[in-house]
Amino acid sequence: MVQAIAKPIGLEEFLQLPETKPASEYIDGQILQKPMPQGEHSTLQRCLTQHIDDRLSPDKIAHAYPELRCTFGGRSTVPDIAVFCWENIPRQPNGRVANRFEVAPDWTIEVLSPDQSQTKVTRNVLHCLDHGTKMGWIIDAEESCIFVCDPNKTTRLFDEPQMILPVPVFAQGIKLTVEEVFAWLVID
Repeated sequence: MVQAIAKPIGLEEFLQLPETKPASEYIDGQILQKPMPQGEHSTLQRCLTQHIDDRLSPDKIAHAYPELRCTFGGRSTVPDIAVFCWENIPRQPNGRVANRFEVAPDWTIEVLSPDQSQTKVTRNVLHCLDHGTKMGWIIDAEESCIFVCDPNKTTRLFDEPQMILPVPVFAQGIKLTVEEVFAWLVID
C-alpha cells in the first residue's frame, strides 16, 4: 500500500528529509512510499542487476544500480534498477561516484510488487522516457510478462517464454528471454 503524507512540501524540502525504508518518492508534489519488496521482487531485482553488471561493467559500458534515488524533472524517484551509461554516471570532482544522481537513468527497470499500482509505475517510466531514458522495463512476476517502453511511447508486451527482450543500443551484449528472467524465481 502507498502512503501519502498530507502536508505538501517542495522537492528541495523533500530531499532534506531522512530516507525511509522502503524508500519514499516525490511525485507531482506528493510523497509516496514504495511498497516493501517481497521474495519474487527482490530475487528478480538482484539477479537482473547482477546480470546487467556482469555484461556491461567490466568493459565500462554501463553500471546497474538497485534502489538508487534519481532526481530530475521535478520528481525524485527510486527505480528498482537504474542503469547508467559509464559516461553518464555522475561523479565528484575527484572521480568518485556522486551521491546525488540528478539525471534520468539511461535504462529504467521496475519490478511490480503485489500491491503496487501499475499506473504509478508506468507514469514513473514515462517520466524517465520524457527526460532522456532510452528504454524502460516493467516486470510483472505475477503474470510472467514484461512490458518494454521506448521513448516513442511504444509499449510492447513480452509474455511468451522464448521471446527475446529488447535492450537499449548500449546494452546489446545482453541477451535474455522472458523464460530466462522468470527462471531466476525457481530455486532448485
